[in-house]
Amino acid sequence: MDEALTADPGPDDLPVSAEPIVDQPLETRGEIDFRFIELLFFAYRQFTSDADAILSDYGFGRAHHRVLHFVNRSPGMTIADLLDLLQITKQSLSRVLRQLIDEGFIAQQPGREDRRQRCLYPTAKGRRLTLDLSRAQVRRISDAIGGLAPEEADAVAAFLYRLGGREGTAQDWLLRQDIVKEDDR
Repeated sequence: MDEALTADPGPDDLPVSAEPIVDQPLETRGEIDFRFIELLFFAYRQFTSDADAILSDYGFGRAHHRVLHFVNRSPGMTIADLLDLLQITKQSLSRVLRQLIDEGFIAQQPGREDRRQRCLYPTAKGRRLTLDLSRAQVRRISDAIGGLAPEEADAVAAFLYRLGGREGTAQDWLLRQDIVKEDDR
């Protein structure tokens, strides 16, 4: 093997930046309050870790999880509705959806009124996997909010809604699923 690729670089071998280096960290509560940013980073990592471990057994990733989740929450949804809800392109969805269909987790059928529509349904296998993934995640949520008073848990829900649920398709979904009420808007 080439020695240049395996040897540790000496101080004279390191690239020199034209930009001056900064050796002081950003303050936690300086110009920007970094608490919530970092809390969300770590919370998201933990929230997804159990599901990621289950998904990896199937060769799936988080995109598969999102598709399974929403198709299970709204069986019969169209591909167009799913694209709109997830805010992704057809190309992004295509590979993931094809794999879920080919492996028997989701079934695709023509629409009842408009046969050109492609409606998505979970299979029993897809339902079981979604429930396994959701149980893993709800354990973490329950551990985190289990000791909170109902109004404190409502404050957490309101925070999450304001953070991610106010955009059009998300808001419509949350209203249809009875997660938020019209007066919460």
